[in-house]
Amino acid sequence: MPDTGDIEPEIIHHDAELLIVHKPPGLPTTAPTSTEQCLAHWVRDRFPDLQAHATSRLDSQVSGLVTFALTRDANRHLLDARRAGAYHRLYIGITLREVSPDQGEWSWPISIDPRNPKRRLAGPGRGEREALTRYEVAARTPEATLLRLRPETGRTHQLRVHAAEAGAPLFGDPLYQGERRKVLPDGSVVTARRVMLHCARVSFPSSALAQRIDCEAPVRPDMSQVWQALGGARSDLQP
Repeated sequence: MPDTGDIEPEIIHHDAELLIVHKPPGLPTTAPTSTEQCLAHWVRDRFPDLQAHATSRLDSQVSGLVTFALTRDANRHLLDARRAGAYHRLYIGITLREVSPDQGEWSWPISIDPRNPKRRLAGPGRGEREALTRYEVAARTPEATLLRLRPETGRTHQLRVHAAEAGAPLFGDPLYQGERRKVLPDGSVVTARRVMLHCARVSFPSSALAQRIDCEAPVRPDMSQVWQALGGARSDLQP
């Protein structure tokens, strides 16, 4: 599989209040220092006159859409939309396991792993917060399952933790029991060089107009290649 670290972010939507960017895998959304490479600094360098605030964060290994608020009013509007359940996100993920039933929800609370503060656990514990993920099976092959995941809450590592707790860890996610390699019946090997998870769509009400902002981003080539190598069709990956 190709190295995805040098793929440039892509601007999907830009108006006076919002900037929505398609983040490549391998690039953090934010960084603790001003010199470290991250999506927020990429935005800052290209739009030095904007005060862009990332309203959501994707893990470094996860690709897809990140929304930046450009004004305080826009940031407040997005927070209100989240509280009202009007801010929707759709993720696409790959697992090597069977998932049954074909649709449902995962509602385990998420807490901090006492042995590793960068890791999360499904269940009660320190920093416990309610979490809800709705899932549906989008496609199956003899080797893997393609999932559509809709987080109703926004907890750290939520989708990764919930999938692992459901017995369907995401391909390429060893932090949460996911395999990195799959040997196919013909002896060929499929390798996931990062977590096979992608934020494919965001949708929320516009603050300026009586309509919704609805943006999509296609799955990155590395993830498409992995799914096809596992026997899936490219068309399965449509949001």
